[in-house]
Amino acid sequence: MVARSIRVELESALDLLKQGDLRQAHQDLQDLLQKELDNRDVLYALTGIRFWEDRMQRVHTISGGLSQGEYLVGQWGAFVAYMQKRGGVVEPVMYALRCCVFTYALRFYGSLITGDAREHPAEVYRKTGLCYKALGNYDAARECLEFAVSLEPDSSAILAELADAYALAGDERWSKLYFREALFKGASKLELNLLESDLIFSLIERVKSYGFSGVELLEWLPVYGTLEGVLTAKRELRAVEIGKLKQAIYSLENDLRNEKVSAERRLLRPRLINHFFWLVDHYVNVQEDKRNIDEVLLKIKLLDEAVYHRYVRIA
Repeated sequence: MVARSIRVELESALDLLKQGDLRQAHQDLQDLLQKELDNRDVLYALTGIRFWEDRMQRVHTISGGLSQGEYLVGQWGAFVAYMQKRGGVVEPVMYALRCCVFTYALRFYGSLITGDAREHPAEVYRKTGLCYKALGNYDAARECLEFAVSLEPDSSAILAELADAYALAGDERWSKLYFREALFKGASKLELNLLESDLIFSLIERVKSYGFSGVELLEWLPVYGTLEGVLTAKRELRAVEIGKLKQAIYSLENDLRNEKVSAERRLLRPRLINHFFWLVDHYVNVQEDKRNIDEVLLKIKLLDEAVYHRYVRIA
């Protein structure tokens, strides 16, 4: 009976956190701790609250809603790492704290969205969408992120957030399409700590299993996403994009040829392979002469023979 009472009171405190009432949740958890001094979940929640109480005091010394929102969102990754070192992840507590933090951040970002929508930078809509996504409002998240994409169509970070929102909403086709687009436009610019969907994280774990990490892992995501049948939703390139793709390939080939630093070469190689994948897709779609396709395939083989053999089985 006592255990049930503790659980009910803990859930009540977590509900306060979800609503953004950090102070009252803290007080209720302190009272609860007096009844059960060694309750792991209560201690865990108090550890998280103390972390954010310090940040909430700090955020009110920052001027401007955008900077305030950026500060809170920017602290989330550090917070997750902090909590993992102090007892792993207690999901109900982490979820309640996430709702609390992103509710506050949403208030800061939301205060900026007034008047003519196009007067505001895409980043405001991206982060507003991110907050809605973290709070589980995927329709509002997609609306904000799609508008952000209309302002900055080449932003890989915004495209990845939109892909993530589609995945969380259960729309796999659009999610795969946008993730493929984001990884093509700038894989190294993705902020993985702000992504949540199983679709992208299962791919990340697969690429990690091949021994990649850091920025190099990001650059290999589109390559293995293609090889393992994850990034299967594709679109045809416009004429101007085909020209840009070929120019980018030419530049990457020159960079790879001239680059002497092995660390940079390790990033250029997967980036170039992914560009070749896009070119092969285009050639296949327009029924290009097979000799031109074979020429690109040979270039892939020279870059990475193992990737080549896997690719020709699915291309």
